[in-house]
Amino acid sequence: KSQMASPLYCTIILFLLSLSTTRSFLVPHSSPLINVRGLRGRLFLSSTADDATPGIGKTLVVAGATGYIGKSTVKEAIRQGYSTVSLVRSASSASSNPYLSGSKILECDVTSPSSVSSALSTLGPIDQVVCCLASRSGVKKDAYMIDYKASSDLFKAAEGAKARHFTLLSAYCCKNPWLQFQQAKLKFEAEMQSSPGPMTYSIVRPTAFFKSVSGQLEVVKSGAPFVMFGDGEVTRCNPIAERDLAQYLIDCGRDSSRQGKILNLGGPDEPLTMKRQGEMLFEAVGKEPNFFFAPLWLFDVIIDGLQWMADVTGLEALEDAAETGRIGKYYAVEDMLTTDPSEKFGTVTLQQHYDKIAVEGQEYDPYTTMFASPKKD
Repeated sequence: KSQMASPLYCTIILFLLSLSTTRSFLVPHSSPLINVRGLRGRLFLSSTADDATPGIGKTLVVAGATGYIGKSTVKEAIRQGYSTVSLVRSASSASSNPYLSGSKILECDVTSPSSVSSALSTLGPIDQVVCCLASRSGVKKDAYMIDYKASSDLFKAAEGAKARHFTLLSAYCCKNPWLQFQQAKLKFEAEMQSSPGPMTYSIVRPTAFFKSVSGQLEVVKSGAPFVMFGDGEVTRCNPIAERDLAQYLIDCGRDSSRQGKILNLGGPDEPLTMKRQGEMLFEAVGKEPNFFFAPLWLFDVIIDGLQWMADVTGLEALEDAAETGRIGKYYAVEDMLTTDPSEKFGTVTLQQHYDKIAVEGQEYDPYTTMFASPKKD
C-alpha cells in the first residue's frame, strides 16, 4: 500500500527529489567505481582495445578529475597505459583520493586562463585532453563560468599546447535546450566545431549516469516509498555506467569515426520508465514495490512562486532557485534515451548496478543521496 502524505510533505519530497535528480545529471560528482568482472550483459560498441594498453607512451589529461565521471576517466586512462594527468583545484586534497592513485596530480585553477595554460605547458606532448568540467548548480552564473568559460579556456590552452585531440563530456539534454546550463554548453560546443584545427575533437552527450537514478536507494531500503512524477510513465531513459562512459570518452581519441562529431550515448538497457526503475530497485533490495506519485503541477507552483518573488525583489538567489526548479521539471518530463544501436555502449545494466549497491551500498553523495547520511567508519 502506498503511504499517504500531506500536500506540504508532498511538496517538500518533490522538491528534494528534483534537486537530487537535477544535480546528479549536472555534476560529475563522486561515486564508487563499479567492478563489472563476472557480470553478464549485452555488449554495444565495445572497444577492441579493452584488454590492451594502447596508451603506453602517451599523455592524457583529465580536467575535472575529482568529479564523478572524471575519477572514473582517470582510472580507465591508467588502466589503458596512459601517462595520466589529473587537473585538480587542490593538490593536497586530491593526493589522498584513491581514484587518482597512479596519475600525476597537477593543481590548476580552471577559472584562470593563465593557470590552465601554464599547467598544460609543463607537460610536453599531449595526446588527448578529456574535459569533464561541469557547473555544480546549473544556474546561469555558474553555468557560464564553468560549462562555457572554463571549458573554452581549457580548449584554447590545449590548442596552445598542441594537444592532438580534445574530448568533451557534454550532456544529452542539449539536443532540446531550454535551460541556462544547456545554452552555456551549446555556446562552447559551437566554438569547438568552428575551430580550424589541427587539434581534433569529440563531443560526447551521455543520456544519464547510474548515479542519477540511484538516489532513492537508502529510503527504499528503510521502507519508505519510491517517489516518482506523474504516473511514473512520463519519461524513459537508458543510463550508462561510469566505467563504460570513461572508456568511450578515452577511446574517442583513437577512433577517427568518433571525431569531429556530436555523439549521443546511452547504456545497454532498453527504455526504462521511472516506475520500472523503482520496480528494479525494490527487486534489488528484496522489498515489495511501494510508490508515491507526485503530481507534475507542483513543479509549476514552485517555479512560478519563486520566479514571482525573484521578479519583485530582484534577488539573484531567488532567480537561481527558480532556475533550479526548471531544471528539476526538465528531467521530470524529458526522455534521456537513445534507441539507435549505434548510440548504445557498454556492458553494465542498471539492474546489475542496483543489485551491486543493494549489497555493498553506495558512496555518500549530497548531490544524489539526498535522504541518506554519510557512512560511518
